[in-house]
Amino acid sequence: MGSSHNQVFGQATVALDASVIIVGAGFSGIAMAIELQKAGVDFLILEKGNEFGGNWRDNTYPGAACDVPSHMYCLSYEPYRWSRSYAKQPEILDYQKFVAKKYNLYRDTRFNAGVESAAYNDQDHTWTVTTTTGEFYRSRVMVSARGNLHIPSFPNLAGLNDFKGIKIHSAAWDHSVDLTGKRVALVGTGASAIQVVPELAKIAGQLTVFQRTPAWVLPKLDYRYKEATINKLDKQPLSRWLYRKQIYWTLESSAAGFVLDPRIMKIPQILAHRHLRVVKDAKTRAALTPNYTMGCKRILMSNSYLQAFNQSNVVLTGAVEAVTANSVIANGISYEVDVIVFCTGFDATSQEAQFSIKGKNGLDLSQHWEQGMHAYLGMTTHNFPNAYFMSGPNTGLGHNSIILMIEAQARYIGQAVKFMKNQGVDCLEVKQEDENQFTDKLHARMNKSVWSSGCASWYLDANGKNTSVWPSFTFDYILQARTFNPDIYEVKGGVLESKNLVKRLFARI
Repeated sequence: MGSSHNQVFGQATVALDASVIIVGAGFSGIAMAIELQKAGVDFLILEKGNEFGGNWRDNTYPGAACDVPSHMYCLSYEPYRWSRSYAKQPEILDYQKFVAKKYNLYRDTRFNAGVESAAYNDQDHTWTVTTTTGEFYRSRVMVSARGNLHIPSFPNLAGLNDFKGIKIHSAAWDHSVDLTGKRVALVGTGASAIQVVPELAKIAGQLTVFQRTPAWVLPKLDYRYKEATINKLDKQPLSRWLYRKQIYWTLESSAAGFVLDPRIMKIPQILAHRHLRVVKDAKTRAALTPNYTMGCKRILMSNSYLQAFNQSNVVLTGAVEAVTANSVIANGISYEVDVIVFCTGFDATSQEAQFSIKGKNGLDLSQHWEQGMHAYLGMTTHNFPNAYFMSGPNTGLGHNSIILMIEAQARYIGQAVKFMKNQGVDCLEVKQEDENQFTDKLHARMNKSVWSSGCASWYLDANGKNTSVWPSFTFDYILQARTFNPDIYEVKGGVLESKNLVKRLFARI
């Protein structure tokens, strides 16, 4: 067990390892910890890896970089001397370590402490979190900051277990494998693939890309900043603020095609069609041209992905049909390969599967969400008191920086926890009717969005429901999450519960 320091949080005196346990030390965990510091609430971060960084610590595949402008892909209150318009993986990881060190977060973090389970205790309204090493920690509040893009997803391919060569997933890149001159099969054409393909094309003897569905690809305005620009943005807060606002509203305006009228997406599709002209072979160019509305699947950006298919050692073919001991089959053709690289993304629509979470009366979260994930503001759900999910259901974005959503969530949860502390509250549980009302409105709006225009994507769960993306503008979410409202919560302990009890008694007279 962790080192208990007998804290009192709420009315009941309970020995706790920390008032709040945060699971995960990526952007969400960092932002949450900083908010709790501001609120004067102690916390403990449990992290499966040996460093801060989350996805940006784990994803080290060739070409790994962000597709959101650097000055939007950081905490609004912690700017950085970014070297280029779109940061690469090492610089983003350095940024997160810089912030963690500045706020002294290493002191309150347990590394190599992957979480196996979290269980709510009905009697004393606390959470018990157990790690893969067998240690367990108790807290009043549990925040899952593990995100939803860190569990690698592998396709179910016939014969895959028979393959005798090397298998690599982009999310767990094996740098000990030298791919120079190798015959490489690359499965998937999503966000990681468009960064990996150009790099592998430089060294592979033969690179065969197996594509199920083509993606819309736009040019990327990626460039190194001049030193004078870096210094200006670093030394002049107003210039940096104006630059960030310019980026924000440019990105935010693009949401109109996602959430107001998908027909607006025809405009950027024209640009994408022009970009496709860089592919010289007409047959290959046709195969790389999508037949669905842009935005229905994730929009990708690259200045080198489409160009890679002009190289003689790069071949584009269809979806994988089967795998043998030494080959991958597509369109009835067998391609002999030495290595299979999977750029098949993450399991993003079953967040409950990340680790076992049991709420009131031992209710398992996977059972609670078996018809699809749902949560008030994507953060908290009934039957799971004192529990919060960052980057939870329907808080993903297709047009702007996820850091905006993360900051809004951290502020809201920070307010909720501070309310509990100040009011002596033992338990907060969102009311089911308020959560249902929020969810109903959300999905009614989703029906008008581009994500409901007919294509299959990783945004959709096993029930065909979009439980991943926020169907509106970011400022809409930020405004809704700006102020914690205790009226939509069932409260146990503290002054508010006493007031509510008096109200109920008078209502019966």
